[in-house]
Amino acid sequence: MKISVITVAWNSAATVADTLRSVNAQKHPDVEHILVDGNSTDATLSIVRAVGQRVTTVVSEPDRGIYDAMNKGLRLATGEFVGFLNADDTYASAECLSRIARAAEPSSVDAVYGDLLYVRKDRPEEIVRHWRSGQFKRSKLRFGWMPPHPTLYVRRARIAEIGPFDSNFRIAADYDFILRYLGRSGLGVAYIPHVLVRMQTGGASNRSLGALLRKSREDLRALRSNDVGGVFS
Repeated sequence: MKISVITVAWNSAATVADTLRSVNAQKHPDVEHILVDGNSTDATLSIVRAVGQRVTTVVSEPDRGIYDAMNKGLRLATGEFVGFLNADDTYASAECLSRIARAAEPSSVDAVYGDLLYVRKDRPEEIVRHWRSGQFKRSKLRFGWMPPHPTLYVRRARIAEIGPFDSNFRIAADYDFILRYLGRSGLGVAYIPHVLVRMQTGGASNRSLGALLRKSREDLRALRSNDVGGVFS
């Protein structure tokens, strides 16, 4: 099974080498690693050339934000399953993509996800939170449940049915995408009870109080626009 891994980067020279090495180390043999760069002005691209042994495609050009870049990656992907690994995140072990491939092997499975560790940006060996996702139940979406997006891998053929990331959301387009995908009835979803990704804190959605408030508003809008509900709707 070919798995497409999309990494979106912009001036990520401080972290992208670790991300690339974690993809290089994956034991799964059939990996398409797509690097979408937002026209970085630092050493990001030179690091990709030096370290990205499994990078198959590089695009570097201005974009309209992270979700525009992620949509570019989706258009380039050719794998049976596709997921994202941010330029400051890493796989938790060399077995992660192999676990995903095994879980996704049945034709009835359309999405696979696992657990995630939040780690400190300045001390990535220090764990801030262990996000244990638990088994999927569609009814849980109504109360804000979601799998960690960096651990989610979806069947590429099904993406055309729901459309790309909605860039009208500034922070919560990934949540909206998950609701549109997992909110569909009859979807086969597999949970892997293992940590798949180590994610650094300090992303766009949690770096400030203002960002957290915006994220909360956009999350509620995503719930309502997808007819999922929401506790206070």
